[in-house]
Amino acid sequence: MTASLGLGTYRVRAVKQAARTACADGSVWVDTAPNYMDAHRLLGPVIAEHPRAMVATKTGFFTEAEGEAAVQAGLLPSQQVADGHSLRPAFTRWQTDRSLSALGRADLVFVHNPERSHHDRAKLHERVRDVFAVLEEFATAGRIGGYGVATWSGFQHGAFTVRELLGLAKEAAGSGEHHLRAIQQPISLVMSRPIALALDGRGPLIQARAAGLLTFGSSPLHGGELPALTTPELAEFIRPGASPAAACLLASASCPSLDVVLLSASSAEHWNAAKDAIAAPLEPGQLRKVTDVLAQG
Repeated sequence: MTASLGLGTYRVRAVKQAARTACADGSVWVDTAPNYMDAHRLLGPVIAEHPRAMVATKTGFFTEAEGEAAVQAGLLPSQQVADGHSLRPAFTRWQTDRSLSALGRADLVFVHNPERSHHDRAKLHERVRDVFAVLEEFATAGRIGGYGVATWSGFQHGAFTVRELLGLAKEAAGSGEHHLRAIQQPISLVMSRPIALALDGRGPLIQARAAGLLTFGSSPLHGGELPALTTPELAEFIRPGASPAAACLLASASCPSLDVVLLSASSAEHWNAAKDAIAAPLEPGQLRKVTDVLAQG
């Protein structure tokens, strides 16, 4: 089973048109964040036009302008603006309010790269739990559908596990009835460990799926750098006749227990080509051969 294609809006050109193209497919995920340039402001009208589209945003990172506004509101110390990231509960509440005002709604709010907030695991988990408690308030009030964790390296470097995140969500909710709904992590031929683990029936994707969480794979083309690094021979090995970009995307989308692969597709041509590329997933045996080739260097 292949993952469904979702729109990632990081560095997307003409984000309104990109979102309209993706949303025309109906129940598609659009993933954004407050620090993705003007994406929030531009996406609001498109989201209103497409009620079937599912919207995910984030909390944690902020633009310089948003940081300065938070300082003026007494929510951040001025020295934290340069860092561009905060998990202070009051800031999370304020930023999520702003995101909802801009977007109109959010099915998910991801805690964005929480591993940045502290190197001490115990203190990091305390901060994550406190942010979860704020997002539980929003979910309980029906203002968001749920929340998740979008991490770049948290699972890879052992900052937390899926089981630990579930435990923190239960603590934040005060019961087993929490609103933790999803995880997001990079999955690509560069960040291929999640694929290898999932093929072995291990790792965060397998654990998240077993817990009923949605799983999102970000950066399948590694910020657009991967196709240029992929040889024609490797692309042909992955799927005969496929371009390097299509082959890389297909490998990510074929990862076991992955629900959504997020692609920053700026044009309708790019979006439609991506849909075609992942229409027929790789068999697990072929995907394992691909990861074995990568492991050999």
